[in-house]
Amino acid sequence: MVELPTEHEPMTITRQRFLQGLVAGVVGAAAGPTLLSAPALAQTGTVTRDLSALDLSFSVTDQFRAFDLIGRDFVQLRTRFGGGVGRDLAARALTADATTVEEAGEDLRVGGEQAFAALFRTGVRPVAPYASVIADVRGSAGGAAVLVGLVRGDGDAVVAAFDAGDDPANGTVTIEVTVGGVTTVAATGTADLRGPARFAFSVQENYVTALVGRVANWVPVVQARVTDLVDLRDPAVLAAHDYGFGGRGDGAVVTINGLEAGYFGQAGLRDPHVVQYADGTPYIRDGLLYFTATQAGLSFFQAAHWGVWTMDLEEPSRIRQVANVFFARDGVIVGDHAGQIVLDDREGGFHVAVSGWGTFAFEVPGPKVHYVRTVEEVLSGVHVLASTPMPLPTTLDTWDPAMTRIGDTWYVGFVESPYQVPGDFNFYPALAKGRPGGPITELELVGRDSARDETEGIILQKIGGEWYLLASDGNLRQYPVYDLELNFLGNLDAPYGTNIPHPQIVPIPDRRRTYYLMITFEGTQYYEPVLGYGTHGDLIVMRAAEERRGYEFRPRRA
Repeated sequence: MVELPTEHEPMTITRQRFLQGLVAGVVGAAAGPTLLSAPALAQTGTVTRDLSALDLSFSVTDQFRAFDLIGRDFVQLRTRFGGGVGRDLAARALTADATTVEEAGEDLRVGGEQAFAALFRTGVRPVAPYASVIADVRGSAGGAAVLVGLVRGDGDAVVAAFDAGDDPANGTVTIEVTVGGVTTVAATGTADLRGPARFAFSVQENYVTALVGRVANWVPVVQARVTDLVDLRDPAVLAAHDYGFGGRGDGAVVTINGLEAGYFGQAGLRDPHVVQYADGTPYIRDGLLYFTATQAGLSFFQAAHWGVWTMDLEEPSRIRQVANVFFARDGVIVGDHAGQIVLDDREGGFHVAVSGWGTFAFEVPGPKVHYVRTVEEVLSGVHVLASTPMPLPTTLDTWDPAMTRIGDTWYVGFVESPYQVPGDFNFYPALAKGRPGGPITELELVGRDSARDETEGIILQKIGGEWYLLASDGNLRQYPVYDLELNFLGNLDAPYGTNIPHPQIVPIPDRRRTYYLMITFEGTQYYEPVLGYGTHGDLIVMRAAEERRGYEFRPRRA
């Protein structure tokens, strides 16, 4: 993870402002409530035998931003040149008019005395269009450009081009798409390209972003959505593209020190939902709590994707991504998100439910909860799952599923939404349940709270031996609490920041007691003037002052 750049102040664009249609054209940071880190609470709080959700009082212990262009454990290619690597790449060049393709120590020098172009394939590729390619560049003479991106064997490519030109301090950065030998410049920007620097190409869905990195900071320069030129969501199209790089210029030499490529990480994390057993027991292994999160991309909802993370319960700010989960439907691979994974230790396998934001386009019908039952070990590695709409008891749009088998009956909470149009969303909590002993796919409606119109973040959780449905009301800036008949009981006592933070309460067993964490997020944007809305947010961890004597859920060996 790296710190947020200081060259731009991060934006605080709230979800409420976005839904009201006020985000477009915002240049300065919008004022909004900010949650500040507080000292960690004492390990032992007020202990009681009897408590309810409304008895818990939460305070913030940690707030931090996770940011990675390539996920720490999802690097597919990392190379320094030397030892013949450059010669091997030269032999696989798609163009051969560079008079110089040679290694100099750990550098690869690409250039020519006259006009030249060289493009290389690496033989490595992603299985979903959520990836980054980063070139470490020593420097370039005037008139030279560095290219990084995705490259086909026939010379077609989607690349970011960093052209130092005659004035590297005001270099030109372009997004270029070549299809059938015809190159289209999709977007152009200007940046300081004086070396040494790192030049990055990053794609999420069909959003392509060019970034320049210095020290620990990444600055996005220009972005384009290339859907009208090439659809990287198409598995056949994506499979034809390798990670690639190259150079071009006229009487100049580009010096590249190294190359790194792999699955895109995140600009921020949101929508945390704990991985659990079917009965609600949180999945904890070796002191690590497993949870899913929406990994914010560098643009709108379709640019985000879903991952599985671990949190060290001794040090909650120590988190690590352990899985990427993508979804295949309607002939494309997308990055749906905001869902839950439930391990069914009775019947085997995993129940996976996710919100269909990967193809959201303000069209009718809108997003739906998608579901898949799988025996793939989705808590590690990279997965592409085929999903179908979950048979929820509604004809309206749905998202934010929460699944738990209480006793012998499945309960599924979700958001129900009559419509979503730019500047006007309407959404509220709903609850369904199955018949005793029945499957999760046969549900009837318990109720809905349609009096609310901006409420999401559905969580089913047991507190003090009682089950509750928790949600987040963006209008009232409160976390409403319901019983399993969807009767409103009151509001959680917890800080409410920007956006619509989800109230993921987690009972943690500890020495025959239970303490309660709450994991949520906020709405600070990353480089909103370049990237638009959707790049939030900081992850926030809270802890309740109250504890329960005994276990909410007995510890299990994972």
